[in-house]
Formats: sequence, structure tokens, C-alpha cells
Amino acid sequence: MHMKRVFTGTAYISLWALLAIWSVSALTSLPGLAVSPISEELLKVFPGSTELDIQMLTTLPSLLIIPFILLAGYITEKVGYMRLLEIGLWLFLICGALYFVCNGMGQLIVVSALLGVGAGIIVPLSTLLVSKFFTGDERTKQFGYVSAITNIALVIATAVTGWLADIQWRLPFLVYLLPLIPILLLPALRKASGVAEDKKRNSVNESKNIRYASLLKYMLYYLLITVLVMAVSIYLPFLLGDKEYDSAVSGIVTSLFFLAMMTPGLFINRLIEILGRNLLLCALLLIGLGLLDVYFHGSLASIIVGCIAAGFGYGMAQPYIYDSASSLAPASKVSIALALVMTMNYVAIVVSPFIVEFLQDVTGMKGNASPFLLNAIIAFAGAVFMILTRIMKKTEPKIENRNV
Repeated sequence: MHMKRVFTGTAYISLWALLAIWSVSALTSLPGLAVSPISEELLKVFPGSTELDIQMLTTLPSLLIIPFILLAGYITEKVGYMRLLEIGLWLFLICGALYFVCNGMGQLIVVSALLGVGAGIIVPLSTLLVSKFFTGDERTKQFGYVSAITNIALVIATAVTGWLADIQWRLPFLVYLLPLIPILLLPALRKASGVAEDKKRNSVNESKNIRYASLLKYMLYYLLITVLVMAVSIYLPFLLGDKEYDSAVSGIVTSLFFLAMMTPGLFINRLIEILGRNLLLCALLLIGLGLLDVYFHGSLASIIVGCIAAGFGYGMAQPYIYDSASSLAPASKVSIALALVMTMNYVAIVVSPFIVEFLQDVTGMKGNASPFLLNAIIAFAGAVFMILTRIMKKTEPKIENRNV
């Protein structure tokens, strides 16, 4: 009995190779996740620790991911994406194991830093693998699946770490052992690597340069929408707390937000077929409307609808951006294009709270609801800018260009 094969657009790879690609994508949402549910417990386990130590545990991985995403993007073609992937996976796995033998806060911080390095190597490769193996509509579809898997993995891992934290404080770190799955599947991916090499050879006549002007538009757009939806992740628990809802309700609503973010990736080709070049504009409007709905929060149901709308809008744009960025570079430089785009996600995570605080100080708007209104206004301003930009253009680009 033969293993089922998966069509890449020009050839076939094994189902095991596809599962390897998907499992790598699932890892990108994990850094820092295990610390959140045990933050208070760590202060008790290590009495000399401070809140600054806890903040370093949660933010260091994200901070170190940024430079190593860029480094991985630039050295992938020199080192080889399979070798670099193996290094990143093993580093991630080893760090996950080291959490279980750390006996001090300093050790935990060092291991978290190294985990960020491993994650930074893996993150751009999670989308590069799709670009390496797939082409055309199949590539777009797989980018949708990768986006969906990343978001559903975040939902599941958040729930699991919360449950494990109630049992014993070290157990949430078990999620950092998940790289073992793609490591076991690496042989299947290596076996299928001939498909990627054939695709690369067939791309020799492509432009030799990345179209940086177009890529910059996608980078800025991705940065914008990620900053906008971070309001849900950061401020929703406080907003619900003001309405006297407990953390369980906050967790459920946040999970619905990420599930909504996952959904569009499952049928991204159909969305592109329906919306065409208006997809990014519609996504931005949907995010703005969702955030505005949360701001008015007449009821819990209204907040849920707003979070789902914002999540769905973000989920529409994410795989579209990955796919479009891949088309703006020749095969030899796709890793650089994807690294630059994906860096924007982590930059947004770091700067989002500071942007909101700055806007609150400038406008004088305070309270846990204000970030939703401020971000909604920014979303609508961005949508107006996109519309005006199109009106000013004498000729509209074709859908294949997928320009913002």
C-alpha cells in the first residue's frame, strides 16, 4: 500500500513530507507561551525574583526572534534550508528539555533567550518550505493551511499550558518538546527535497532581484494589522474584567478570536476568487469594524462578534501576504523576502503596547476600552489611504501582482 501523495502544483510529495511542513508551522506560535500561566507561581518558586525577571522570560524570545529571522533569511541559501531547519529544531528541542533542569531564574532567562534563537531560525523556514515545494494555487492554498495551523496551535497550546500549570509549574514547558515531531519527519522532507530543487532550476529565468518597493508595502501592511489586532490579545482581559467577567470568559473569547483567525486560511483561494485585489482592503475594514464593535461592547455577545470579525479579517490577510511576498522574489531570494515580512509580526508584538500608550497620551483617551477605538480609527484611516491610492493610479494592477 502506497503512502498518499500530495500535489504541489507541478509534482508530488509524500503526505509525511507535508505533515513535516505543517508541524514546523505549528511551532512558530509557541515561544513565551509556557511562561504566561505560571508567572505568579515563578515568583513563589524563586523568591528572589522580580516582575522584571518574569517580563524578560516572556519578551526575550520575541526580541531575539527578530534578528535571527533576518539572519536565517539571509543565510538560508548559503547554508541550505534543510540543514538550517535541523539546527533550529534541535536548538528549540534542547532548550525545551533544559527548562526541566533549571534551578534558578537566571538559568530560565538564558534558556528562554536560546529558545528565541531557535525559534527565530524556524519562523522564516515555516513559510519558506511552502514556497520551496509548492507553486500556483497549490502554494496559495498551503499558505492558508500554514496560517490556520499556526493559529489553531496557539489556541490549543494556550489551553494545554493553562491546564498543565494547575498540576505542576514545570509541566507547561512540555509544549517546547514538540519540535520532536518535525525532527522525526525530517527524513520524509529530505526525500521530497528533489521537488524543491526542480522548482528552483525551473525558475532560473525569473528576475534576479527582489521587488523591494512592492515588498515594503506588504511589510508595512502586515505590521499595521498585527499592531491593530494586538489590542485583543493585550487589552481584552482587562476590558472583560471591568465588566466583572472572570478569566475563564476571557480565555474563551480569546480562543474564539484565534479560531476566527484560523478559519479563512482553510479556503483562502475561494476568498481570493471572490474578493480579488480587494481582499486586503476588506480585511482592514473588517478589523476596524470588529475593534469598533468591541469598543462599544453593549454586551458580551457584541464583544465576541467584534473579536471574531477582527480575527477573521486578520486571518484573510495573513496567508495572502505570505503568498504575495513569495511572488516578489526569485527562488534564490524567497527566504529573504519571507524573513523580512515575517519580522513585522514580531516587531508589532514588541511595539504595540508603546504605540497604544503614546496614542492614549496624545489623545487623552484612557481606560481599557480606548485601545480598541484608537486602533479602529487607525484601521479606517488605513483603508481610506488604500482607496485614495487606488483612485490616484491611472491603471490598476492585475490580481496576479497582488499589490497592496
